[in-house]
Amino acid sequence: MGADFVCAVLFTIGLVLSAVECNCNGHPGERGPPGRDGLAGMKGQKGEPAVWVDGPVDPSMLLRLRGDKGNSGPQGPIGPKGYRGDVGAAGMAGQPGPPGPVGINLNSGQSASNQRTHSAFSVKRNTTRYPPFNQKITYQEAIVNINNNFVINTGIFTCTTPGFYYFTFHSVAKVSMCLGLVKEGEPEKIVFCDENTRNSEQVLSGGVVLELTAGQKVWLESYKDQQQSLQIAKDADARDVREKLIVFNGFLIFSNS
Repeated sequence: MGADFVCAVLFTIGLVLSAVECNCNGHPGERGPPGRDGLAGMKGQKGEPAVWVDGPVDPSMLLRLRGDKGNSGPQGPIGPKGYRGDVGAAGMAGQPGPPGPVGINLNSGQSASNQRTHSAFSVKRNTTRYPPFNQKITYQEAIVNINNNFVINTGIFTCTTPGFYYFTFHSVAKVSMCLGLVKEGEPEKIVFCDENTRNSEQVLSGGVVLELTAGQKVWLESYKDQQQSLQIAKDADARDVREKLIVFNGFLIFSNS
């Protein structure tokens, strides 16, 4: 009987404990702190190539590969001209260039102040008397006389710079006239004539290019034997008071020294 009592007590205690557990539910616990990072894994094995020996081409792998450079395409059309930019700042001065070739001395032994490479004159005669026949015509005024190569009292031009010269003259008169250019040392004379039959004012002009050497002379002469009119005798008379204008010019074209 004592054993049965013990069992009954234990059964009663179990029921009480069972009732207590059913009526007392607990709350979930708080989350614990995060754990530490794990260790690095081992390196993986090398992948397969884009083209297998016994298989097809892998399209995804080919897209990631760089192909060979292709040929250049044709040149496109030229675009429109752009706006002009602002002018930049001046650059630095360059280095001096090499010296030039040695020049040719055309006037050896002469200083610059003694070089006379220019020559020209223009003289005028305006009188009522007819110039003497077959004689050098003299003048009253020198309009231009560079280097004084022309002497108006003698009517002679003397060349100081060898070269080619142009000589010309103009005569205005109401009488018949014959004028000739004379170059020293030349037997032939260049003669120009104008026969005035109307007794009106006429112009007689002439010109020529001559090559002169240093010291050679040129002058203008009046001729009678070249005229065909008898009026020349009358014009030469001292009683003829009509004006007779003569202008004699000459200048150096270029020297050949």
